[in-house]
Amino acid sequence: MAKTKTTFFCQNCGAQFPKWIGKCNSCNEWNTIVEEVIQKEEAKSWKSPNTERKVTKALKLKEITAVNEERIGTFNNELNRVLGGGLVKGSVVLLGGEPGIGKSTLLLQIALRMKNKVLYVSGEESMTQIKLRADRLKNSNENCLILTETKTQHIFNVAQETAPDVIVIDSIQTLHTEYIEASPGSISQIRETASELIKYAKETDTPVVLIGHITKEGNIAGPKILEHMVDVVLQFEGDRNHTYRILRAQKNRFGSTAELGIYEMQHTGLREVDNPSEILISEKDSDLTGTAISATLEGMRPLMIEVQSLVSTAVYGTPQRSCTGYNIKRLNMLLAVLEKRAGFKLGAKDVFLNIAGGLRVEDPAIDLAVVSAVLSSNSEISIPQNICFAAEVGLAGEIRAISRVEQRIQEAEKLGFEKIILSKFSKIAKKNYKIEIIKVSKIEEVIKVLFQV
Repeated sequence: MAKTKTTFFCQNCGAQFPKWIGKCNSCNEWNTIVEEVIQKEEAKSWKSPNTERKVTKALKLKEITAVNEERIGTFNNELNRVLGGGLVKGSVVLLGGEPGIGKSTLLLQIALRMKNKVLYVSGEESMTQIKLRADRLKNSNENCLILTETKTQHIFNVAQETAPDVIVIDSIQTLHTEYIEASPGSISQIRETASELIKYAKETDTPVVLIGHITKEGNIAGPKILEHMVDVVLQFEGDRNHTYRILRAQKNRFGSTAELGIYEMQHTGLREVDNPSEILISEKDSDLTGTAISATLEGMRPLMIEVQSLVSTAVYGTPQRSCTGYNIKRLNMLLAVLEKRAGFKLGAKDVFLNIAGGLRVEDPAIDLAVVSAVLSSNSEISIPQNICFAAEVGLAGEIRAISRVEQRIQEAEKLGFEKIILSKFSKIAKKNYKIEIIKVSKIEEVIKVLFQV
């Protein structure tokens, strides 16, 4: 066995130091540096030390045969979309999210629906707790094996005996290996257990899905190198006070990071939301002022979202500007454009903006809907429900073109909108759309179309 080595790690960000200090120089947190004893053996693998390893050699680029990655379907359309078609054999997926958001529920639900043999390893719950959750999900799968274990060597022994097609680990922070003398959840344990699982996945072509805890800042707990080691990093987002959850890919070596999946949390588990535009647009009995519908894109997915605005006289002297799901600096810019270019005196009024459904939108194509919602609330004139918007607003008051405009038009047409307001400079192929396309070039033209001024 190698010589015992002592190092110091920050439990908050994972930075390593040669000696103890009171304040971490990386994340500026106090009293987070702890000492860890590391004992590394020469042969560190999920297999026994005497197992012969495969010898590899370097190849020229033209000698390498390009093949498509073989994927395993998860029987979950939203997860398949985010992953790029399913789990790639030999890949390692890391799923992070806040406590109670539904990470374990999502993966157990998928494990119970898959036709492949799945080994579900839990270091946080007992078999009885998992059984109760499975009964609540109303799914059963004879190919789903449940194991409650935290030692990686025991997990690999069970995996060799059962030969599963997919392994789910809940969670990586609860595992420990006999090669490291440190407590579970420490920086060194997370790094070494993840390394062993990655070696197992690559050598056996078995996809491994890891659940990771997050810190109070929203980052995955443990060393940052963990996110570099795995192939896919997924983030499960949402507010526990709301029923909808969003699954995003922060990193994906086998697909796009622009896709997202939407779920609805119910008492029987997570329901896939096939048409998110319906849940992001509130149903109203009558026309309301201060609301506008925008055709936006979340990654590669077109969505119709509702923008809500409230403009009122400032009571306390200093006007307030508040946004939920939208950039406050961009709102201030659009208000300045309205005052300078269109003559609306909004400097002495409070302006509140909200994106319905709990989404946070960065797409500049929502600008025209934001401007329209603000003007509707300010003038107390409602915008017809059959009109939607998709354009960017510039500092000169011009209406600018946006990307992938045809996808937005098709989504609006599919949901029954009769008119869509776009930039005059949008390039649209000549197709017979049922929806009426209104093209404008300046903010003044938008005001005329909406309010007949």
